[in-house]
Amino acid sequence: MRVYVPLTLSGLAAAHESGELGSGPLCAYAVTPALREWYVSDDIEELEYAALNRAAQASLRLLAGRPEAARRRVVVAVDVAEGAAVADPDRGLDQSSLGEVRVAGPVPLSKAAAVHVDAADAEADVAAAAAALGAADLGDDDAQFTVDGAEDHDLMWFGVQEIPQLIG
Repeated sequence: MRVYVPLTLSGLAAAHESGELGSGPLCAYAVTPALREWYVSDDIEELEYAALNRAAQASLRLLAGRPEAARRRVVVAVDVAEGAAVADPDRGLDQSSLGEVRVAGPVPLSKAAAVHVDAADAEADVAAAAAALGAADLGDDDAQFTVDGAEDHDLMWFGVQEIPQLIG
């Protein structure tokens, strides 16, 4: 099963150094029944792209809480065993948790299939979005527009072997 783990560049550097994304439980995003229902598609590529975007939104939240972090969203795509990632049934249709899963136990970085990172030209929009996130959560339409601006940038795909260049 493919899951998408939200990180920051410093989180990616820590994972690279330790060899694991975390000891668990780890928050990630995947194609869940609730995400399928919300997205209304049977195309697995579209559904996985939706899960990736949910993880990118979670990465933005991590950035909002870490002003010292580089303003680039990071998502690591990881393959875990079926059943290793579980959605919370009590939050299944909660809009804020669509696609969210918990992965119990350690997640070795060696299980990563790819890394998705914002390009350098997205940094200004991502920084503005991270700064506006709190106001957007409170219903400020202008702030939400700014947050949505970060989503105009697609994350770039990198092979796992390129992690040293990304964090260097």
